[in-house]
Amino acid sequence: MEARARARYVRLSPRKIGRVIDLVRGKGVGEALQLLKFLPKRAAVPVEKTIRSAVANAVHNTEGRRIDPDQLWIKEIRVDGGATMKRWRARAMGRANLIRKRTSHITVVVSEQEGEGEES
Repeated sequence: MEARARARYVRLSPRKIGRVIDLVRGKGVGEALQLLKFLPKRAAVPVEKTIRSAVANAVHNTEGRRIDPDQLWIKEIRVDGGATMKRWRARAMGRANLIRKRTSHITVVVSEQEGEGEES
């Protein structure tokens, strides 16, 4: 059972979010949330919210089965670049410089532990 959550147009650059998601990729959900709770990076907040949303989707979207959130792990987590807002800053002698305000799309896929509930 997989569940997915996506946070779009997060007002942080993909490079800054990428450093945070590299820390939690492949970990269990409980361990990842604990790590993000104490991480002193601004990007930890939207990543944590997206993981919590994916867990809530997994618990809610089961077909009559009970899923233990502690048995979930982060199967896939990625960040993609979103739209870039372009602003101008005045410079000397009537010139202007472009300022890019980047946005990101965070995608999280959580899955049950391998071998749990599956019989081969």
